[in-house]
Amino acid sequence: MKTERLLIEGGAKKVWSTENSDIVVLEFKDDAAAYYGLKKGAFIGGGAVNNKVSNHLFKFLEKSGIPTHFQGELTDLKTAVKKVRILPADVIVRNVSAGSLVKRLGIPEGTRLKNTVIEFFHKGGATGGTLINDYHIIALEIASREELDKITKYSLLINKLLSEYLLQFQIELIDFKLEFGRFDGRMILSDELSFDTCRFWDIVSGEMLDQDRFRIDRGGAEERNRMLLQKLMGG
Repeated sequence: MKTERLLIEGGAKKVWSTENSDIVVLEFKDDAAAYYGLKKGAFIGGGAVNNKVSNHLFKFLEKSGIPTHFQGELTDLKTAVKKVRILPADVIVRNVSAGSLVKRLGIPEGTRLKNTVIEFFHKGGATGGTLINDYHIIALEIASREELDKITKYSLLINKLLSEYLLQFQIELIDFKLEFGRFDGRMILSDELSFDTCRFWDIVSGEMLDQDRFRIDRGGAEERNRMLLQKLMGG
């Protein structure tokens, strides 16, 4: 599929237009970013790993009944997806306390939550991510009540599907970020599911297997990402 012009470039991906107005191409980069771009780095081969992990999980969810933007992997770094109008709000799904939840609520990292927690963060503003609730989303016309209910339903189902799937690899899904958007009148899952957007911990050792190793300077993120990719792909 031929790319035509660069539409947008973020910290981890570029988005290209194509000859089909309903399809764009995501190009993953080796750049790593954390804390809404305040910390940056680079992982050689990281773009290809994230692309393949994301595509693998999107195909799994699509087969499980979750509508997604995925169309097809083009190269190690590029994937064709539906051109979705992304909502300006990230959805965070949490099973175990980690990251900003620990700081905001003062609970120990690794605390298993009594129930799955869903949070919404507005993408606008100087900080790059502001915690908002249902009332904000409807008041700002980010989504309707019906759409918000659909997003919540999908998010809980995605959490169940991914948690059960990863369990067979001795991997615990701690939390993850989702993005949704509108395509042809439907709300569908978009963006990516990768080491940049999910927290994976080893069930046996409790070791971090994701980009938190980069965020807190623990090291070894590249090798662990590749090892986890091999697990997921059956290698």
